Amino acid sequence: MRTSSKAFVAATLRTLGFALSFAAAAPAFADETAPPSDITVTGAATIASQYRFRGVAQSDNKPVVQGTFTIAHKSGFYISTWGSSASAGNSPINIGGTEIDVYGGYTHSIGNTGFTIDGGLYGYIYPGATVGNYWEIYGSLAKTLGPVTAKVGANFAPAQKVFNYNFTSTHRENLYVYGELGGAIPGTPLSIHSHLAHTGGGFDLPKPFFDYNVGVTAKYKNLALDASVVGTNMHQSDFAKSGLCSGAGSPTAIDVCSNSFYRTTKPVGVVSLTASF
Repeated sequence: MRTSSKAFVAATLRTLGFALSFAAAAPAFADETAPPSDITVTGAATIASQYRFRGVAQSDNKPVVQGTFTIAHKSGFYISTWGSSASAGNSPINIGGTEIDVYGGYTHSIGNTGFTIDGGLYGYIYPGATVGNYWEIYGSLAKTLGPVTAKVGANFAPAQKVFNYNFTSTHRENLYVYGELGGAIPGTPLSIHSHLAHTGGGFDLPKPFFDYNVGVTAKYKNLALDASVVGTNMHQSDFAKSGLCSGAGSPTAIDVCSNSFYRTTKPVGVVSLTASF
């Protein structure tokens, strides 16, 4: 049966009105975006020509593979883990072939001052040499001014079992203090970094010592290529006089021992490539 034109127009308008009402009430799935998460997950993988920790070789001056993973909350709290292949066997610094670090803390900027605080607990785990496991309390204060950032900090290791195995120091704790200065070079993908620190206490090797590094990092997307000079102020003569080599025997044996230890602390160039995600 045929309907009148007026009836057809009225029905069409009613249908169109219903469709428009439905469209207005329906959620706009295509235009919606998920709200930002309060938690961020980041990580990185690195290959390096060697692993130096506080200026001292931890991989017998050989290449290593490293990785890190961090979960951070927008409040400033975070937990992280870091791992590296490492030296073992007959190396002067024998840490069992692997190091796994687990740490967590809190970091936050202080208003609009440009200062940032950071602090927490840090654990060093050596699955192949568990007598070396230990933990530290750490804290730092950083200040940013334009492209330059300055930072001072300290790590304190209180009395714990690891200090039972130190043959050159009677201290039952250790304090590591450091200062850093670095920043990006405007208009380039390059940044410069520097670090100077002092170790004093139960982790003295032949003596309380300074370590340093200075280098340049080039970034491209999520890749970072770094070249640094790393070293300490320890010398072969320091090891020759220390308890680390005093039991080696003949003068020749002491020379061999002291030179072996000195290889782990003398200045070297370190190159690394890091991919971040």
